[in-house]
Amino acid sequence: MAFRTLSGRFLAGLALTGFMLAAAGCQSGDNGILNLGFGKKDPTAPPPPQDPKILASQLNAYCPRVTVRDGTAFFNTYANEVKKAKPKLKKTGDAAADAAAQAAADAAAATPPDDSARIIYQASIADVTRDCSRADGQLTMKIAVAGKIVPGPKFTPGTITMPIRTAVMHGTDVLYSQIHQYQVQVTDPSVATQFVFTDSNVVVPAPTAQDYQAYAGYDETAPKATTDKPKKTHRKKAATTN
Repeated sequence: MAFRTLSGRFLAGLALTGFMLAAAGCQSGDNGILNLGFGKKDPTAPPPPQDPKILASQLNAYCPRVTVRDGTAFFNTYANEVKKAKPKLKKTGDAAADAAAQAAADAAAATPPDDSARIIYQASIADVTRDCSRADGQLTMKIAVAGKIVPGPKFTPGTITMPIRTAVMHGTDVLYSQIHQYQVQVTDPSVATQFVFTDSNVVVPAPTAQDYQAYAGYDETAPKATTDKPKKTHRKKAATTN
């Protein structure tokens, strides 16, 4: 009897083990049909990476950001200063005294002048914005620059000209770059004058990814605007014949 009992228990346990192994095998390949709790995902595991492809609706709504580069947010103009001739030092015969006097004169000549007293006006950019539209495979941008003009000690009322450059880049490729000699009428030297400049003609190929970068700022390296004066023509006198 004891043998039969042990054999029955052994066979029952063997059958249960086989059922669990079979259930585990089904669970690994049945896509959750037999959900017995085996192979559940870790809830703390990070989600799988999403498809980086940009939707057409996102690309159509994309408008490149406008940035003001370092060093291009301010523009100062200075009055020309007449350089004073370097005074000639009279030698006293004392080598040490003459050397000290020469060193003091050289140090004074090397000291830069106070430019703040020569400022005509200082212009600065306070904000930039843009607007975009698409048509015929092209992206048209309207770039706006807002700022102010602060008159300096050498300012006189009139029209001032500021060199403002707008540009659009795709990596290292220049898609658009234009310098604008923007003029503003300033009449009151005691207050700052606000201005808004707009470039509405920025046209570049429509982007295929969100990787364009637009820029706006002052460009002091740009040539100054000049007015062409009509050239005088000199007529040669015809030779007289007797």
